[in-house]
Amino acid sequence: MTSETITAAAAGTWKLGDLTVNRIGFGAMRLAQYGEALGNGVPRDREQAIAVLRRAVELGVNHIDTAAFYFSSLRSANELINRALAPYTDELVITTKVGPARGPAGDWVTHARTPEALRGQVEENLRQLGRDHLDVVNLRIVGTDSIAERFGALARLREAGLIRHLGVSNVNAGHLAEAQAIAPVVCVQNRYGIGASPEQEEVLRTCGEQGIAFVPFYAIAGAGGQGGATGTDSDEVVAIARERGISVAQVRLAWTLHRGPHVLAIPGTGDPDHLVENVAAGALRLSEEELARLDAVHAAGV
Repeated sequence: MTSETITAAAAGTWKLGDLTVNRIGFGAMRLAQYGEALGNGVPRDREQAIAVLRRAVELGVNHIDTAAFYFSSLRSANELINRALAPYTDELVITTKVGPARGPAGDWVTHARTPEALRGQVEENLRQLGRDHLDVVNLRIVGTDSIAERFGALARLREAGLIRHLGVSNVNAGHLAEAQAIAPVVCVQNRYGIGASPEQEEVLRTCGEQGIAFVPFYAIAGAGGQGGATGTDSDEVVAIARERGISVAQVRLAWTLHRGPHVLAIPGTGDPDHLVENVAAGALRLSEEELARLDAVHAAGV
């Protein structure tokens, strides 16, 4: 089977509440620009971005992660999604995030903390995507303080019908418990990949115990974060990629998906070839020996 014939269904499925998604999804952060942190890259070609989105859906991707703050000087990820995929099928699940905010010039401003500010961000996502409700909204936070007031505000918007399901992002186990006491949490979106911290292992394990989807971001980029992969992977990761005749990114994605049936992946790209590779990673089955080698790298924090 060549990568061209592999669809996202090969990764298996999980549920976000009552919404079934393939475990390989698509992250929209890189749609608006090439490289660098948000707002510092070169705007991507509009038609190429639209073509990548449509190709992702053709390859069986039915879980797209986005945010209103994913934009460059010329492109908005949400509006690209609207242009490429509306009218949306019932099978397509679009997850977005609220909390972080950027000004018109792209500069980061204070996170939304009031119910009014959070509602404004939800409504902005609705407008840009052309939806009358959002499938899943993640409250993304910075810091360790209580999220009860903010998550409670989103829970009320869920009760009002603007949001179908809720998630949290960049949180610890205490935040998850706090949110769960207010309203059901269907997913946790945290930074995770080979070398992730013990704290993130705890969150991943807790999610599995509770049947909550754990959705890593930067699973490929690792320490590179928003700027993308740095090309400084450990010798073991590179060796397995060479032995398999696959890319390092595919090794990282395959290992991530092996961490549990509740673990999803949302690799992002604006490159059609990388898209095909990422989707194909969902069909990879690492051997026990390969997993042991990668687990050792992970435990070393590399």
